[in-house]
Amino acid sequence: MYTPKIIIRALRLPFITASAIPFIFGSLIGKGVFHPAVFLLGLSSAVCMHLSANLINDLADSQSGADWQDRAFYGFFGGSKLIQEGLLTEKFYLHFSLLFAGLSFACAAALAVMLDKALIIGVFCAVLAAGWLYSLKPFSFSYRRVGEFIIFILFGPVLVMGGYFLQTGIFPDLKSLILSLPLGFLVTAILFSNEIADFTQDRSAAKFTWVSITGHRRGYLLYMALVALSFSAVGYAVYRGYLNPTAMFSLILLLPAYKAAMILKKDFLKKDKLTVSSKLTIMIHALTGIILIVSIFL
Repeated sequence: MYTPKIIIRALRLPFITASAIPFIFGSLIGKGVFHPAVFLLGLSSAVCMHLSANLINDLADSQSGADWQDRAFYGFFGGSKLIQEGLLTEKFYLHFSLLFAGLSFACAAALAVMLDKALIIGVFCAVLAAGWLYSLKPFSFSYRRVGEFIIFILFGPVLVMGGYFLQTGIFPDLKSLILSLPLGFLVTAILFSNEIADFTQDRSAAKFTWVSITGHRRGYLLYMALVALSFSAVGYAVYRGYLNPTAMFSLILLLPAYKAAMILKKDFLKKDKLTVSSKLTIMIHALTGIILIVSIFL
């Protein structure tokens, strides 16, 4: 039976902030320009596309065997495990992924008509393909050490610059690119921290992520580098005058980031502890986005 709890878990709804916040931020950085209908359609398309990609990811990781290596459900990494628990089927994930892809396309098509920009359809198809091929064969980017780069692009520049473009009609744009970097690096940090927890199982299924380069023990160093790049990008955006100096209040989030890094350093084999680092990184991403959004209005 498809209960709300099972559906929420299958969709991995807690991760929706990773797509919603960058798009909202990008939609607001065009000062004095904001079209509510365009914003709602764009946000709906972005979120539905994210949900479609989440579902395809679980399907692909089930088919590859990655999610069968450890059938326990941790909530933040390792997939939803609903297939492994026998509560949902691979067919469910395929059908619902297609459903959300269709909803996303409908919103994108409406935007293309509303704004008279056929380019929107082309970009939509390219982004959807990248989101699906992140997991699916023959490319399976997440299995070939390039998944992290794909996620950085999709959840950083694509969402922020996409939101900015829909509101202003301006693309490409240096300002929106620079402003996309903080959230892009942080969402990559979310992914990477989760990959540390999944490393042993991923390796058994021939899924090679950046952790296969750093190893378990040194993974925290790359995590810290991603966080440092994010907040350096905030500082650079303030320096360029793209953000109000109040955006620098986001630096307070270096404290929970340090705590997360120490968990990744000391407890990289303890999945119960690693759920804490995942929670902290998601929180850091969300709060940074909120602080940046607030700074726009100041």
